[in-house]
Amino acid sequence: MNWKLPTLLTTALLGLFLSGCATTLDGELKAGMPFVTDKIVSRYERTPQAVADAVKKSLAHNGVITSDNALSGVVSARVDTRYVWVKIEKVGENISQVTVQVRTKWGDSDLVTASDIDKQIALNLK
Repeated sequence: MNWKLPTLLTTALLGLFLSGCATTLDGELKAGMPFVTDKIVSRYERTPQAVADAVKKSLAHNGVITSDNALSGVVSARVDTRYVWVKIEKVGENISQVTVQVRTKWGDSDLVTASDIDKQIALNLK
């Protein structure tokens, strides 16, 4: 009788922690906390190629670039223990949209790091 309540609570907590999935910018599902803000979106009056060069320079300065998918426009990297995805999209004539998404190794969002990377991209465009 004494083991039923702890077993029930343990099972409920495991189900709560293991059920969270979040979608990354490259379309993959990763374990993490869903329904939290983890992206910063910016627009720049530059060509997508100029923005891509600034993104690669910023990510290489902060960490290690793990993949560069030119087809989807997503560059992923590791910065310290964070997973970083940056998506570059052409919105209009010489206008590019950059979306920066950062997740910790436990799946939580990190808007401070996303903001820092976004600022560095803007500074590398100047």
